Amino acid sequence: MKNSNIRKIVILGTLLAIEIVLSRFLSISTAIVKIGFAFVPVVTAAMLYGPVFAGCIAALGDFLGAILFPIGPYFPGFTLSAFIGGVIFGLILYNKEKTLLRIIAAAGLSLLVSSLILDTLWLYIITEDAALTALMPSRLIKFGIMLPIEVVVIKLLAMQKFVKFPLASEKK
Repeated sequence: MKNSNIRKIVILGTLLAIEIVLSRFLSISTAIVKIGFAFVPVVTAAMLYGPVFAGCIAALGDFLGAILFPIGPYFPGFTLSAFIGGVIFGLILYNKEKTLLRIIAAAGLSLLVSSLILDTLWLYIITEDAALTALMPSRLIKFGIMLPIEVVVIKLLAMQKFVKFPLASEKK
C-alpha cells in the first residue's frame, strides 16, 4: 500500500515536470496561440489516475511554469482553463475503453471548452482592445490543428502495451 502511494507520487511528479518542459520549452507560442504537446502528460494522468489528478497536473503545470519560466504576466484564468481541460480528459477517458469516438470526444471537448472558449475569453479580458472577432480566427485555426494531433497522439498512447490503463471491470 505504501509503495503504491510513493509510486503514484513519483509518476505524478514526473508527469508534472514533463508538462512544464513541453509547455514552456517545446511548444510554438505566439501572443494569442500556443501549439505543443503539453497535453500528453495531462492525458496520461487522466487515463491512469482520473479527472482530479489530471486537472491538478494541468493546473500546477500552468502555475509553476508561469512562475518559474514566465512568458508574460501570470493570469489565473489560464490555470482554471488548464484544470478544466484536464478534468474533461479524466471524465471521458479514466477507467473506460479508449475507443476512437471517446478519444475524439475527449480531445474535442477539452479543446472547445478550455482553449477555444475560456482561453479566448481570458485573452479578450487581458488585451482589452482586441475584439472577439479579431481573436477567433487564430483560435479556430489552433483548434483545427490541435484536434487531429491530439486524437492521433492519444490513440497511440492508449495503444501502448507498456502503460496499463485498467478498465473499471478489472480488479486492481
